[in-house]
Amino acid sequence: MSGSAPDPAPVLVDAEAGGRPSAAGAAARRALLAHPALLLAGIVLASLNMRAALASVAPLVGEISASFGLSAAASSLVTSVPVFFLGAGAAVAPWLGRRFGAERVLFAALLLLGAGVLARVLPSVYALYGGGVLVGTAIALLNVLMPGLIKRDFPDRAAAMTSVYTGAMIAGATVAAAAAVPLEKALGGGWEASLGFWSLLAAVAALAWLPQVLIARGRTGHAVRAVPAGGALPVSVWRSALAWQVTLFMGLQSLWTYVLIAWMPTIFVDHGMDRSTAGVVFAFNNLVQVAGAFVVPLLAGRMRSQRPLVVLVTTMVAAGYAGLMVAPVEGAWLWSALLGVGQGGAVGLALTLIVLRSGDAVTAAGLSGMAQTVGYLLAAGGPLAAGALHQATGSWTAPICVVLGVCAAALAVGLLAARNRTV
Repeated sequence: MSGSAPDPAPVLVDAEAGGRPSAAGAAARRALLAHPALLLAGIVLASLNMRAALASVAPLVGEISASFGLSAAASSLVTSVPVFFLGAGAAVAPWLGRRFGAERVLFAALLLLGAGVLARVLPSVYALYGGGVLVGTAIALLNVLMPGLIKRDFPDRAAAMTSVYTGAMIAGATVAAAAAVPLEKALGGGWEASLGFWSLLAAVAALAWLPQVLIARGRTGHAVRAVPAGGALPVSVWRSALAWQVTLFMGLQSLWTYVLIAWMPTIFVDHGMDRSTAGVVFAFNNLVQVAGAFVVPLLAGRMRSQRPLVVLVTTMVAAGYAGLMVAPVEGAWLWSALLGVGQGGAVGLALTLIVLRSGDAVTAAGLSGMAQTVGYLLAAGGPLAAGALHQATGSWTAPICVVLGVCAAALAVGLLAARNRTV
């Protein structure tokens, strides 16, 4: 290379801290990026874990409730507790990343996830809920730190890498949901063996992250503060209108997704569909999400403004929900497909907007923490509110009408968030 060497800080800057690495750390990072297969494997394996531990529970809630003698309200907490801690855990993720480094926190999150999965199979209802707390917190750490890490290590391919990890995340959820009951039968150990199996996936992903942790030792604790070009310090995302628009889009699309996760099979059953068929349609909904999650971020990365994609995904979700209201059984497969592609596309777009609206890796980490803290806390109330409204009215019409309002609000803030600007 001729001329003076370029400053590596724009690429190698610590996503979580805005720090310039030591010379040894910078050299190690460049060596790893020169052979990115190991890094890519770590990202994919971590992403497979980001929904599997949640999706594997839903098909087994009946058996879990019967095992502990749980009421309907207590049973709903089996799935809602981890979702709440997706938001609560996201609040501390940026601080942990700054304190210990993204690689170490991601590695620890995978170990925590495996421990939480195993805790849920202990013969104690307290361990069941406590394990849910650990699972939700661990997934929150993965959720928040991954966009900043991708922005740092793949600055020119951020949208494509977001597509890869979002697709892997939803693929993990699809496989976990589909395999829950077959694993229960194959392992011969009841629901405990089926749930506990997914701790192995977390262990494999943690092993894949070990090289990253070792490389981070050459950087964490030996950094100097890096000031962005122009001499200005990073802005606070909490004071940015654009950051709030991205955050609200993240939260609203999460809300409509978790309402479906909690109640979609029940809506079908309440309208006369048998439980086994409802389960198959629900699994199909999860499967087709992979298509939207993979394609939409790729398209978003090639567009200056992502407004057409916002319109597309919100319209598909709204049409699917409207179909559930007017002809749930007759058009079940169509509504499931529309909702699935729209859901997958929406979450992929929300995560891509975090990266595209961020001017650098530091901002991406901060915006990711903000969007997922507020977003998942907002989404956690969706399933409970929908269930309460259904119980009060005796019908699914009112809850679906409210979610259609959520779709309209997501369209409005999404159009603002999709403008070609950065925080």
